[in-house]
Amino acid sequence: TKCESGCVCADGLYENLDGRCVPAEECPCEYGGLAYGRGEHIQTECEICTCTKGKWKCVQKTRCSSTCNLYGEGHITTFDGQRFVFDGNCEYILATDGCSVNRPISSFKIVTENVICGKSGVTCSRSISIYLGNLTIILRDETFAISGGNPGIRYKVKKNALHLTFDIIIPGKYNMTLIWNKHMNFFIKISRETQETICGLCGNYNGNMKDDFETRSKYVASNELEFVNSWKENPLCGDVYFVVDPCSKNPYRKAWAEKTCSIINSHVFSACHNKVNRMPYYEACVRDSCGCDVGGDCQCMCDAIAVYAMACLEKGICIDWRTPEFCREF
Repeated sequence: TKCESGCVCADGLYENLDGRCVPAEECPCEYGGLAYGRGEHIQTECEICTCTKGKWKCVQKTRCSSTCNLYGEGHITTFDGQRFVFDGNCEYILATDGCSVNRPISSFKIVTENVICGKSGVTCSRSISIYLGNLTIILRDETFAISGGNPGIRYKVKKNALHLTFDIIIPGKYNMTLIWNKHMNFFIKISRETQETICGLCGNYNGNMKDDFETRSKYVASNELEFVNSWKENPLCGDVYFVVDPCSKNPYRKAWAEKTCSIINSHVFSACHNKVNRMPYYEACVRDSCGCDVGGDCQCMCDAIAVYAMACLEKGICIDWRTPEFCREF
């Protein structure tokens, strides 16, 4: 209806992000606020996507995996991406199989034992038990112990300054990588070759986060506390009725926690900000730093930052954030 001055590309050409007119074959693709050129790839745990004529073309990987994170004072991200926080002084089943009524036989079970680690009543994951038939692996006090045996299981243990890694193969069923930072952070990465159902605090791993709060009794709980209480390994433990907010109980620590955790929002991690949403990790860092009030407060803060750094690494962004003065490697 009216004329506007300006420039347009000639027929068959398209403006790219640099303002140049290019043919469709050279159009870039966008992901997470970043531009990718023709033929460039991005990867998720299940797909490889290639930039073609300004659009992503994705191919399913032959082997798909997903990761459940347990970190800090009871933060969990399930296999399907649901997040929640719980405080409970008990043993809880993180993940197990054999959950269906038709096939109730379990080939693995991973249990976390929580203990109180602050005056405000928050808990920290201190001990992890991995049961593989007659083979048991216990992670505790910065080391591990293996007892029993299972000739049907193949496993390998790798150590470095920061982590213990366990590669476990259950032939015909699962390839698992378990990563423990010898403190509070534990990661379960599973690639499965079976349709076997998985259940526990890590969710049911069916690709839908909306039904992740499925209880031991096979119904979806109305809230996360009901869900958590259903996965107690020891029924004699008391139920959890509320989630503690450590910063409300320790307001004098909040300013320190926000200041130290702000590295997540700073230029140090700027290359990752478009790839991984930083706010849940920052909020978890502040919460944990407020809660660890009986020694080890810096360890709690460093562990929380390390979880964001690992999430960045999974997206191909390696951040060198530790220094001799800040969360140095021991």
